[in-house]
Amino acid sequence: MEEALKKALNDDVKPFGRGGGGCINSGRGYETKSLGKIFVKSNIKKGSDVMFRGEFASLKAMLETGAVRVPRPISVLNLGAHGWALVTDYIEMGGGNRQDLVKLGTQLARMHKHNEDCLQASERSESFVGGGHTTGNYKQGVKQFGFHTSTCCGFIPQNNEWSDDWASFFVRNRLKLQVDLLIEKGDRDIKNIWPELERKATELLAPCAGVVPALIHGDLWGGNWSSCDDGPVIFDPASAFCDPEFEQGIMNMFGGYGSDFWAEYHKVLPARPGRKQRVLLYELFHHLNHWNHFGSSYKGSSMSIISQITSA
Repeated sequence: MEEALKKALNDDVKPFGRGGGGCINSGRGYETKSLGKIFVKSNIKKGSDVMFRGEFASLKAMLETGAVRVPRPISVLNLGAHGWALVTDYIEMGGGNRQDLVKLGTQLARMHKHNEDCLQASERSESFVGGGHTTGNYKQGVKQFGFHTSTCCGFIPQNNEWSDDWASFFVRNRLKLQVDLLIEKGDRDIKNIWPELERKATELLAPCAGVVPALIHGDLWGGNWSSCDDGPVIFDPASAFCDPEFEQGIMNMFGGYGSDFWAEYHKVLPARPGRKQRVLLYELFHHLNHWNHFGSSYKGSSMSIISQITSA
C-alpha cells in the first residue's frame, strides 16, 4: 500500500497513528514531503472509484460554501492492485462535544442556505446565466435538484440527474432506486407496497414545489461529524442539491443531535409546516439503503415506516 501510494503521489510517504476503517473503507494518516499530513481512504472493491470521485466532488462543493469545516480534498488515486483511494488533508479530531454540536446546527443551516444566497446575489446583479452547475461550478447558484456527478451513500451509486421538481427527483432518484434493488433481490413485500408508497410519497412532497435546492451532506449520522481545534468538522459526504429537510432523515434514524442543535439550525432556516411526515419519508430512504447494504435486519424498520406513511 505504501509503495503504491508513494508512486501515485510521486512523494515520500510515512504512515503515522493507527489505521482504521468503517463499514465501507479503510483509512490512515500519512506524512508527506510536499503535502504535509494527509488522510487516505482506500477500497479495493470494483466501483470504489465512483464512490471516491463523488466524495471528492461533495467535499469540494461543501468547502466552497465556507459555512462549515470539511477535509480539503486533494486527489483520487488509482492504486492498482490496492484499489482506489481518496486523499484529503489531515485534520486532528477528538470526538464531538456538545458545544461544537450546537455550533454545527448554525453552520449546517448556513450551508443549506448558501445556494439560496448565491441565487439571490446572482439575480440582484442580473448575472445568472445557468449551465455551470452541470460541471460543478455552483457559484451563481443552482435552480435544479441533483448534482454534477454520482455520489454514494454507503457503496450504492445514487442517480443525481438534474430535475426541476423535488418530488420527482426524490421518488425516482432516491426512493425507487432503493426499492428496485430490493425487488431485484426477490422481496415481494416491498414490490407489493411500492405503488401505494410511490403515490403517497409524491403526495407528501407536493408542498415542496417552491423549495430552493440546498447543498446537503447527505449522510450526516452522528459518526460523520467530530470536533477539531476550531470547532465542528463534517466528513464522509454523499452530497447533492436537495430539499434541506432530506438531511434530517439519517440524523433522526440514529439520533444524538437534540433540541438545542435544531433550535440553532431553525434560527437560520425556520421549520416548514408538514416537516415531521416528510422527514419520516426521508428517514425511510436510509432504512431502505441500510437494508440493501446490510441485509434484512433493516426490513422490519423499513416496513414499519412504510406502514406509517401509507396509512396516514
